[in-house]
Amino acid sequence: MESIRQIYRIGKGPSSSHTIGPSRAAEMFLSRCNHAARYRVTLYGSLAATGKGHMTDVAILEVLEPRATTEIVWKPDVFKPFHPNGMLFEGFDTEGRLIDSFEVYSIGGGVLANRDFNEQKTQDIYPESTIKDIINIIGPEGLSYWEYVEKYEGSGIWDYLQEIWEAMKRSVEEGLLAEGVLPGGLGLRRKAATYLIKSKAYSKSLQGRGRVYAYALAVSEQNAAGGKVVTAPTCGSSGVVPGVLYYLQQTREFSDMRICRALASAALFANVVRTNASISGAEVGCQGEVGVGCVMASVAASQLFGGSLAQIEYAAEMALEHHLGLTCDPMCGLVQIPCIERNAFAAARALDANTYSNFSDGSHRVSFDQVVEVMRQTGHDLPSLYKETSGGGLAII
Repeated sequence: MESIRQIYRIGKGPSSSHTIGPSRAAEMFLSRCNHAARYRVTLYGSLAATGKGHMTDVAILEVLEPRATTEIVWKPDVFKPFHPNGMLFEGFDTEGRLIDSFEVYSIGGGVLANRDFNEQKTQDIYPESTIKDIINIIGPEGLSYWEYVEKYEGSGIWDYLQEIWEAMKRSVEEGLLAEGVLPGGLGLRRKAATYLIKSKAYSKSLQGRGRVYAYALAVSEQNAAGGKVVTAPTCGSSGVVPGVLYYLQQTREFSDMRICRALASAALFANVVRTNASISGAEVGCQGEVGVGCVMASVAASQLFGGSLAQIEYAAEMALEHHLGLTCDPMCGLVQIPCIERNAFAAARALDANTYSNFSDGSHRVSFDQVVEVMRQTGHDLPSLYKETSGGGLAII
């Protein structure tokens, strides 16, 4: 299993697969074909179906247009067998002759792949790829999940995770300051600041829930506006983990180091999903994005509150189990409805999973690894209408 650094990436929203990935692909093509007189980029499948709402064209043009005129071609009905998020970059000379081409796919979390390379398949650093096998190793040794991460990532992982945590905090705080209508045409107003203010009028327990909503909304709204966020594990689910952890640090005064250790464990569980299933909405639906974001937040919360290995795994299992079958059906292809609300609800559900598991002794019938396999199969069984194409579900209301 690869480094957890594949889970957290800092970049502009609103979509890791639709903006961060295509932007990086454009940079790769420009580095090998910077002498073209004009460019043409053809977008296929899910990438084309929801690309305008996800600002895919904007992300690509920001890279290529300064160098040469760039044409974007949309082919939402053409699904390449390699992955639903396909791109073909072409460069032409002054006579209109093709001088270079590059077919590549954005496979989730900003990661790129094609038949010749796969950024998801970097060097394995973890010998285990399931939570069961990890527990069997660290349980007898008395280690925690974060110590397992440190063992294979090295001490340098903490500087990296501190950078990630600082970026997450900035996205919360910037989102709370911003107000107004989100771009895209739905007329959706930002709600984070209002939710935070309204929370002060309620009882202490409801104040807490309101603040969690507000913090998760703040990040998700920043993402929807094309602001800088951290994939966790994707841009579409970027509000869940920061929403929970910012709330817990504000109210429980957990240190940055403890937060970073929680982030390490959270990414470990997401890495297991990424290895054995998928975190791409175009591949398995929103269960692979917001569902896994909920897993990560529940793991982090359970660890911070002293959960055992079994209790943390139980929290993660519940978080994913209760998102099984969640479709990816954004209205107008925008990462706004229902995406923003889903982040807020998933943040609250993560705290519920932590509470429920920590009331137990950690014993349960269905394992996290089993739910990951069910999620993978469920995602493959979902019709393409419900996997980031905006062709079905809430998208057609």
